[in-house]
Amino acid sequence: MRHFLTLLDLDTKELNQIIRRAIELKRGLRKGDRPSLFLHQVMGMVFEKSSTRTRVSFETAMAQGGGSAIFLSSRDTQFGRGEPIEDSARVLSRMVDIVMMRTYGHDKLVQFARASKVPVINALTDDYHPCQLLADIQTFVEHRGSIQGKTVAWIGDGNNMCNSYINAAKQFDFQLMIAVPEGFEPAEHLVEANQERIHIVHTPAEAVKDAHLVVTDVWASMGQEEEQKVREQAFKGFQVTRELLDQAAPDTLFMHCLPAHRGEEVSEDIIEDPRSVIWDEAENRLHVQKALVEFLLRECDTGHA
Repeated sequence: MRHFLTLLDLDTKELNQIIRRAIELKRGLRKGDRPSLFLHQVMGMVFEKSSTRTRVSFETAMAQGGGSAIFLSSRDTQFGRGEPIEDSARVLSRMVDIVMMRTYGHDKLVQFARASKVPVINALTDDYHPCQLLADIQTFVEHRGSIQGKTVAWIGDGNNMCNSYINAAKQFDFQLMIAVPEGFEPAEHLVEANQERIHIVHTPAEAVKDAHLVVTDVWASMGQEEEQKVREQAFKGFQVTRELLDQAAPDTLFMHCLPAHRGEEVSEDIIEDPRSVIWDEAENRLHVQKALVEFLLRECDTGHA
């Protein structure tokens, strides 16, 4: 059974295959082509964290491919009433063809996947956000070609997105400059395992020098709302502005997984800067997740054959 819990669950060849397929599906959709990729197949969507882009992109992907999706929140299912995670996985995976899960602890996702009879996709945990990285890499490829050998600058918190960018640096072979305040570094085991590819600095200017891609995220993620004021103080000076982008490579791109807090991690004008590709980035969640689901379902069928 193939799952997609982190970028490391697929090899580089498979990841690039999915991105190429996503670009192909995107072009086809704009010409009105909606192939029946998931005819009569059902996705179970387990949400313990709220979402806009994740829910809409997965539901739309399934609908456009001839399938359907069932939204399951902790408020109206047994997920929020104490049922063991393995029991939920055993039951749900006997009724649907694939599961997408957006939750807090990554360990819960791993438990669910171990007990599942169908592929499980990580739609975000506190530790990783691999689907967003697929969309980011697709966006870079569309605008600039291969990201291999390029330099990427991460500005801000060493959060799930930062952890996933470390995995992406390994899988897609690029250098990653990480600018974080002291005390907000990414997962130590990832840093130690990727020392030849990542460099941690403590000022954004050091990170963005000659960078081909500059990326950031909110300073306080979901579940960290009580830390907002503390984080605002810690992250002073880590705002991505047009002036900061001017220090990057001449053809640099800017990305943000959204939602963006204008005036905090980004300046008011950066979202509309010509170097910003965040709307393409957001749209590509639809296309690359469609390609990912197709890949995992095909692998599942091959495994059963």
